[in-house]
Amino acid sequence: MESDSIISAIDAEIAKLEQVRALLANGGKVDDVTAPQKAKKVIVKQPKKRTMSPEARKRIADAQRKRWAATKKQASAPPAKTTKKAAKKAAPAKAKKSAPKKAVKRTVSPEARKRMADAQRKRWATAKKTAKKAVPTKATKKAAKKTSPVKAAPAAAKPKAPKAETPA
Repeated sequence: MESDSIISAIDAEIAKLEQVRALLANGGKVDDVTAPQKAKKVIVKQPKKRTMSPEARKRIADAQRKRWAATKKQASAPPAKTTKKAAKKAAPAKAKKSAPKKAVKRTVSPEARKRMADAQRKRWATAKKTAKKAVPTKATKKAAKKTSPVKAAPAAAKPKAPKAETPA
C-alpha cells in the first residue's frame, strides 16, 4: 500500500532529524548516542473501512418496511366494535403507543359562554369604576378650565441695551 511506504519514509526522516539535533546539541562531536542507526520500519495498520454486504442491507430495509407497515396498519385500522364487558377486560392492558391523534375542534356550550360574558362584563365594570376615581373625565376637565384664573399676560419685552463699541 502507498500509505505504509509514506509512513515509513516519514519515520526515517524523523530519525535523521533527531540525529542531526543530537549532533548539534553535542557541539558537533560524534559519539555512541548519535551514531547512525538504521531506521526501524514501523508498520501501522489502518482500520479497514467496514462495508455492509448487499444481503445485509436488504434484510435491514425489509425489516424497516415491515415496522412501517405495522405502524400504518395500527393508525388506519378502525376500532373494532366491542361490548362493555370486553372493553372492561381490555382496559387494564396497556396498548402500544400509536401515531398521535389529530386535535378535535372543541366548542363551548351556550351556558359556559353566558358565564364567561357575564364575568367579562363584571371585570369591565370594576375597571371603569377604578378609572373614574384615578383619572378625571372630560366633563371634570372642562369644569376645571372654566374656574381656573386667567393666565397672566406675557412680560413686556425688555429693551435691548446698546452695544458698546470697542476702539479698533
